[in-house]
Amino acid sequence: MTELEEVILVNNQDEAIGSMEKMEAHRQGLLHRAFSVFIFNPQGELMLQQRANHKYHSGGLWTNTCCSHPRHGETIEEAAHRRLMEEMGFDCPLEWRFHFIYKALLDQDLTEHELDHVLTGVYDGPVDLNPEEVMDVRFIGAQELKAELASAPGTYTEWFKIAVPKLQKMGVL
Repeated sequence: MTELEEVILVNNQDEAIGSMEKMEAHRQGLLHRAFSVFIFNPQGELMLQQRANHKYHSGGLWTNTCCSHPRHGETIEEAAHRRLMEEMGFDCPLEWRFHFIYKALLDQDLTEHELDHVLTGVYDGPVDLNPEEVMDVRFIGAQELKAELASAPGTYTEWFKIAVPKLQKMGVL
C-alpha cells in the first residue's frame, strides 16, 4: 500500500461522489469503487492467490487472482491490468462481467463496503508473485472450489464468496 492512497467514493449507481484515504474509508465503511480479477487457465481452472499475511486485512486468505481499487483518472480496465502486473507479474486480455455491492466486517476493525467490478481473463504463462501482496498461488477446478467453499468458507475472502456464485450462474466458472 502506498502512503495516503485514496479510494474513489461512489453512490449505488457507481457515480463518483468524492475520495478518501484508503484506510479511513475502510475504518468508516464507506462505499467505494473496487475491482476483482479472475484469471483462468485454458483448462478452465481458476488461478487463486493467497493474500500475504501482512496485508492490511484478510491476510492469509485465499481469493481471486487479484483485486484492488482504481486510482483517480484510471478506468476499471486500466487499473485491473496495472494490478495484475503489480501483484502477479503478468498481464492478459480482460473482459468486464458484472458489478455488485457488498458490505462486510473484516479483521483489524475494518469494513469493506465496495462496488466491486468483476473482470475475467485467460492466461497460460509464467507468474512472478509480488511477496508484498501474494503469499501463494494455485489453480482450482469448479467442483473442487465448490467443495472447498462449502467445507472451509473461512479460508476465503468475503468478496470472493459473493462473486463466485455469480460467475457460476453465468457459466463462467
